Amino acid sequence: MAYQNITGSLTPADIQEIKAAFATIQAKLPFLVTLSVEERRKLFKMGDKSLAFVNTSLTAAQSNRDILPASFDVDEFVRDYQLAATLSELLIGLRQLTEQVDDTLMAVGSETMSSSLTVYDYVKTAAKKTPGLKTIAEQLGERFKAIKSKPAKTISGS
Repeated sequence: MAYQNITGSLTPADIQEIKAAFATIQAKLPFLVTLSVEERRKLFKMGDKSLAFVNTSLTAAQSNRDILPASFDVDEFVRDYQLAATLSELLIGLRQLTEQVDDTLMAVGSETMSSSLTVYDYVKTAAKKTPGLKTIAEQLGERFKAIKSKPAKTISGS
């Protein structure tokens, strides 16, 4: 569906249910971790290209347990692989939802800014003749002072 002006709302009950759903998701995933930037940098990354490698090595490990050291836990390897596959599937859905929320927020934010700019234009015009609007016009104008005071970027030829 093409983007059109958004008309929607969430009741306080809706918001509570959504937050409860988030809490349910987190409760169902008690093993989630938070990695530091350094930890993320040091870890092996398993992307789409690595999936075949991991899958083949898993099959090899299951079929040839005798070549692996006794300390190698094949069953844990299987569990890790299954969890990675499941989390990858869930992440696709979460990313789609996040993208839709982000896009909707951008669109409705744009609509809100557009309406605010219209109000600002009318307030500026009316402030010249209507008592009490000059202060509001100045407050609204604060949004643009930082933009006007920034030095213009120069484009270099190098």
